[in-house]
Amino acid sequence: MKNYKSFHGTTILGLCIGDRAAIGGDGQVTLGDEIFKSGAKKVRKFDNYDVLVGFAGAAADGLTLLDRFEEKLSEYSGNVPRSVVELAKDWRMDRYLRRLEAMLVVVSKSGNYVLSGNGDVIEPDDGICAIGSGGGFALAAARAILSGPTPPKNPADVVKRSLEIASNICIFTNDKITVLTI
Repeated sequence: MKNYKSFHGTTILGLCIGDRAAIGGDGQVTLGDEIFKSGAKKVRKFDNYDVLVGFAGAAADGLTLLDRFEEKLSEYSGNVPRSVVELAKDWRMDRYLRRLEAMLVVVSKSGNYVLSGNGDVIEPDDGICAIGSGGGFALAAARAILSGPTPPKNPADVVKRSLEIASNICIFTNDKITVLTI
């Protein structure tokens, strides 16, 4: 039996502060013990709906889910909570979609969500969404930054700094960070 190397990579973090939101992701994709790509972009902005989305996992699967989510946004007139739930239902029930290996973070002014292929739609209590190889590190960093004596008012600053911290801890996360805002 062949021993195939597996891909690892991408840390995605999204959050809102007041009426502003940001999402960011690092660019590293690792194949086994090699950095395969350092500048991958796995965050997107849907300008028509003021929604930010990022994915971790297989790129083709993540891109497929982004397309499906955009279709749901269109179908439900930009209603983010409804679109998220409907995508999760399809993802869980559809024979093709349920095989997709990725997770999504959706950030908008109407709520922040983590979606998985198990049908999970999670709206974190503190509104901070993190997935991927260094997601736990980025989440911890964001919580620490936001609980400081003078928390920042710009979500992009928190996302960027948190991902930088994660990149110093997680070997599957780099400092080639893309941050998008609404």
